Amino acid sequence: MNLKERVNSIYPELVELRRSIHEEPEVGMDTVKTKDKIVALLKEKNIQYRTTSKNGIIVDIKGTKEESNQVVLLRADMDALCLQENTDLPYASKEDGKMHACGHDLHSSMLVGTAIILNDLKDTFSGTIRCIWQPGEETSQGATHMIEEGVMDNVKMGFGMHVDPLSPTGTLSAKRGADWAAVDHFEICVKGIGAHGATPQKGKDAIVAASALVLNLQTLVSRECDPMKPLVITVGQFHGGSSYNIIANEVYLEGTCRSFDEEVYDALPSALDRVVKNTAQAYGCEATINLDRVAKAVINDDEAFDVLEITANKVLDAENFQKAEPAMIGEDFSEYGQIAPCVFTHLGCDGGYPLHSCYVNFKEEAMLTGIEIEVQFGLDALEYLTKKV
Repeated sequence: MNLKERVNSIYPELVELRRSIHEEPEVGMDTVKTKDKIVALLKEKNIQYRTTSKNGIIVDIKGTKEESNQVVLLRADMDALCLQENTDLPYASKEDGKMHACGHDLHSSMLVGTAIILNDLKDTFSGTIRCIWQPGEETSQGATHMIEEGVMDNVKMGFGMHVDPLSPTGTLSAKRGADWAAVDHFEICVKGIGAHGATPQKGKDAIVAASALVLNLQTLVSRECDPMKPLVITVGQFHGGSSYNIIANEVYLEGTCRSFDEEVYDALPSALDRVVKNTAQAYGCEATINLDRVAKAVINDDEAFDVLEITANKVLDAENFQKAEPAMIGEDFSEYGQIAPCVFTHLGCDGGYPLHSCYVNFKEEAMLTGIEIEVQFGLDALEYLTKKV
């Protein structure tokens, strides 16, 4: 059987797995049921695996053709979102307030198919293809955990894939360099002095100070950041006050920053701290900021991208391999790229709605293309690394 035939032969099992995972979505690091479903199929196919301390799964498929110490990483994520599903699918989420609206159910199922095929082909290649299923991508905890569990040990090249519901099924897009953005999460507390609303001069209005702060943060984008180096600062929450006639003594703000450029990313902590504290002080208030550096930017390595091009030319028609547009979305796949050359790709799946929509309906047929790409990239990367040595 050729690769396409192999994928088609196991596709029904993977659809069944995907729908089972979709029905019982789990969030964050708590992916016990999802892990168990994946492990059950791996066991059925006699594929050796090990699990991590926090529900991750690792499968090392060692080629037996010749001895080789080359290791290639293929990664999938498993967790869902805290979102109420609003589709009429027969396998819609049965968990209230949880949904696989980011396609991780497809990612996990595709990688199982990839592992099955690679295990069948292990006498045709040399080296190791390491397949990993990580929890906690949406919370940006999973990649760090998997790295701590040793998944990047000896890895020379890595590959990640994310479904794209706004691109046609059967297409793949990617780009060299910066792909998805670095993500920062901030929380700000502005403290003033409460007073009667009729005597504002006797207080220090935290709402006024916080309002000015929201506007002043945008000057980091418009006046301090090189306009050729994109930066987004969004204040998504603003809470303060207890009554219409009371000067608020405390306001809570929460938001995010998104960037690509390393210099911009490195400069943000001190710039945010300066604007926040000085703006509050100008209004007689005090402010503190807590900044969580959630994830660095996903930067596609040139060498890994070269291998991807080799793979795409084998699997896809030329018009179906497209250049991706950079997006301010974040992904903790970037953590793997800090250790080894990696490439991140986007698989079209015609979902009708964007990622994280409660209406999105990913087309399962996209998994056929996704599995072919994963298998072929693993083989091509090992061959490339062996020749390079």
